[in-house]
Amino acid sequence: MVSRDEITRSLRSPAPVDWYVSGGLVPYPDALSGMDEVVAGIAQGEVRERVWLLEHPPLYTAGTSANPVDLVSPERFPVFATGRGGQYTYHGPGQRVAYVMLDLKRRGGDLRAYVAGLEQWIIETLAAFGVAGERREDRVGVWVRREDREDKIAAIGIRVRHWVSFHGISINLAPDLSHFDGIVPCGVHEHGVTSLRDLGLNVSMAELDAALRRGFEAGFGPTATAS
Repeated sequence: MVSRDEITRSLRSPAPVDWYVSGGLVPYPDALSGMDEVVAGIAQGEVRERVWLLEHPPLYTAGTSANPVDLVSPERFPVFATGRGGQYTYHGPGQRVAYVMLDLKRRGGDLRAYVAGLEQWIIETLAAFGVAGERREDRVGVWVRREDREDKIAAIGIRVRHWVSFHGISINLAPDLSHFDGIVPCGVHEHGVTSLRDLGLNVSMAELDAALRRGFEAGFGPTATAS
């Protein structure tokens, strides 16, 4: 397994990354078009790298490996096909989504290290609240051990175009966990999902955002507040 120090050395860049936080609920098509525009600008050297924090209204997304049988309730919420890797996932209020648009050519050009870096970022963010998140070799995401099971607390799904990353991660702060019942999250039948609230933690979105920013800067480099 790649060590934290190895991940950090390969992924860090001294150039500041623009740090955007959107209020309200951002429609999924607007997020896709926004990412497309920024990714094109980064690839052309016209736009700085960006992390975009937001929440979506309730919806399901299908990654490139999505199995139709895992969409249990297709009429429950809107379903969007997307070019990111992975299977079905849920986004909705109370879940922090971070879309990460980085120029991977100047960050080592190693996709496996990049995914490991995203996992490490999530793990260090959760640790700020006393939660021991863990990665798994056989499935993507970050997991929390419970008394008799383990549950997923964060998802990862990325896409790369011209060596610029987009899509990213989501962490369950306090979403309605029953909304996950309409899919088999990420195709994993034998495990459930959890959130910081479900674990008994009263964490605000602002507190989570602050921890995310500290963790990102530790692993990827400096950020600059953008409006």
